[in-house]
Amino acid sequence: MTVYSLFYCLFSPRNPKNTYHFAILFSKLSWLFGLKVTLRIPESAKNNGSVVYLANHQNSYDMVTVSGAVQPGSVTIGKQSLVWIPFFGIIYWLTGNILISRDNKNKSRNTINEVVDQMRAKNLAVWIFPEGTRSRGRGLLPFKMGAFHTALQAGVNVVPTVTSNTHKQVNLNRWNNGEVIVEMLEPIDITQYKKREIRRLMEDSHAIMLEKYQQLNQEVNRPDTNSDRRD
Repeated sequence: MTVYSLFYCLFSPRNPKNTYHFAILFSKLSWLFGLKVTLRIPESAKNNGSVVYLANHQNSYDMVTVSGAVQPGSVTIGKQSLVWIPFFGIIYWLTGNILISRDNKNKSRNTINEVVDQMRAKNLAVWIFPEGTRSRGRGLLPFKMGAFHTALQAGVNVVPTVTSNTHKQVNLNRWNNGEVIVEMLEPIDITQYKKREIRRLMEDSHAIMLEKYQQLNQEVNRPDTNSDRRD
């Protein structure tokens, strides 16, 4: 994949169109890990346009599960340290995703402004993991505010996308590791929130995603290890 990305991106490095192409390629690798990934993407998603997609972040297998839900015209936002991950890091950078520094608040604010400018200029959508870190079986963690700052500042809707629990699901010594459901929900209408109501938007989004997360876990008969958690 790394060698292929070097050639594919040779004439258009950092082009946002590359993100969708490689997200779909990664999603097709799910069979290597014995996972059956069921994608539930509403037909209306193709008309989402410039939005902020929210996705729960569990572990490294997100690369082959939630990646299947990525829509054309989207890029992801991740921390700068991702670029140092062997092989994957160069793909992540070349395909046009946005890297931010979480250690420098002023730089992060400037990055949000730049992201908003790009969204407006290119009708771009961005994918953000609002938990800010991998949950590793701890349920749906509390959200950080960056994603919601971005949505309200850009004036775009928020689209929750939820993946059923995959903690300790994959055993590389077996071919069948069960089903994973990735479901994209309807957009949350941003017009019902004022710019200063970042926290209310964040809490509403968390509640919606938590309910869907628990529902999907029940559906695949794999309860969340911390399903009663309330943040």
